[in-house]
Amino acid sequence: MTRPQDPKVVTRPAPRGLADAGQLGERPTVAVVGGGIAGLTAATGLAERGVDVTVFERENHLGGRVGGWREQLPDGTSVTMSRGFHAFFRQYYNLRALLTRTDPHLDRLTALADYPLLDSHGRTDTFAGLPRTPPWNALAFAWRSPTFTLKDLLRISGRDALPLATVSVPDTYHRLDRTDASSFLEAINFPAAAQHLAFEVFSRSFFADPHDLSAAELATMFHLYFLGSSEGLVFDVPTEPFPQALWDPLAGYLASRRVDIRTGTPVTALGQDRDGFEVETGGSTEHFDGIVLACDVAALRTVVEASPTVGTEAWRTAIGQLRTAPPFLVRRLWLDRPVAAQRSPFLGTGSVPPLDNISLLDRYEGEARRWAARTGGSVVELHAYAATTKDSSRLEKALEKRLHEIYPETRDACVVGEKTLWRQDCPLFGLGDFARRPTVETPEVALVLAGDGVRIDLPVALMERAAATGWAAANALLRHWGLAGHPIRSVPNHGRISLLNRLATSKYFTGTS
Repeated sequence: MTRPQDPKVVTRPAPRGLADAGQLGERPTVAVVGGGIAGLTAATGLAERGVDVTVFERENHLGGRVGGWREQLPDGTSVTMSRGFHAFFRQYYNLRALLTRTDPHLDRLTALADYPLLDSHGRTDTFAGLPRTPPWNALAFAWRSPTFTLKDLLRISGRDALPLATVSVPDTYHRLDRTDASSFLEAINFPAAAQHLAFEVFSRSFFADPHDLSAAELATMFHLYFLGSSEGLVFDVPTEPFPQALWDPLAGYLASRRVDIRTGTPVTALGQDRDGFEVETGGSTEHFDGIVLACDVAALRTVVEASPTVGTEAWRTAIGQLRTAPPFLVRRLWLDRPVAAQRSPFLGTGSVPPLDNISLLDRYEGEARRWAARTGGSVVELHAYAATTKDSSRLEKALEKRLHEIYPETRDACVVGEKTLWRQDCPLFGLGDFARRPTVETPEVALVLAGDGVRIDLPVALMERAAATGWAAANALLRHWGLAGHPIRSVPNHGRISLLNRLATSKYFTGTS
């Protein structure tokens, strides 16, 4: 499915301008620093208007945190390793627009029927079969949830919970960004037994502890997935590993538009002169008319710190103050036997720490499925977010213990291959950070930012925020040169129930007299 199903999807029209940079007489040149979702989106937006683009990527693969690379199992089998499971939700309009460049009908994505969540008492919540339209989707979910009761619903403070149903960016951040997600849920009397639902689906997706995550981010996520969209919590996953399904085809598409993609090439610093920018890459320097900085938080801080002539001192200070979320661990196991057939391809387990989820890759990914069919085994992936220990070995053992408790059939399985990743490079959306978060546009008219840690005043998050800022970054540069831009879509940037929107701005809610 490629077209949005929600009739209330909002489209921000493409800026008008020339169709191709060739009409300018001389094509502008742009360096895109970072080959993740944001950088590849920006590169696509620019290249489609005839701009000469060079992509610099530090790693030897594209895709950023949704990338993949080749590894070997002990028996010599070549496999693709990655950070694992990512849900491509139907309301990720801007990301899906990027993917349709090489897959018009998104045939390389496949739907997963459910997103079950397991609580600490062994009860399971499910998203399958819910109505799509707000607020009936949320009410139906709560009604049939084993962790909600009618008494719980009646105890929720309607006035204090109103921000969840009336999200508008940036107003929601002005109101809630200095409150942490955990305190907000307590303040609205959200039932303690059901808080794992909010934390697993939303807070943990940011790799952050609920006490460290902004309540505004939590509210925006509720809006994006539940109360602001009728796309539902149905999502897709790639049918093959990320490189084969997503980035290799896109690299070919970009190459056909003269984009120079340089993997394994980290940018160390930027310079500036009257005619544009200088990009330094470990011994060599090249000139460009424009720059898109689409790298992760640590790399962005490093590049900006090494570039004292770029931007203003206040801007560089704000970049330097960006923070990363706590570390997380991904452990992938190739087992010698299958997991029980009734198990879901994905299970949220954040209520049984330190395990946050279990993915069965051979249930949806072609490479893993072929390996399982050939060997009679299975490919299981375990995630631990916001890790509180630096002892990787201890955490690995704890994850496997939880796996054996939840899926007892794995206790006697032999591990014929294992790969473990330990990373800390996701942006932290902490208390009060929104006001300080850098925006797409910078003090330099031809220097723009893109990424999931960059502010854009739309109800987007995670991979979709990366894609949205990528299109916005391309549009900003295209507008500067008088070239046509690209449309940007989102769920409505307001609550969908008019009465609640009016109540949210009333004296009763705001406390004004």
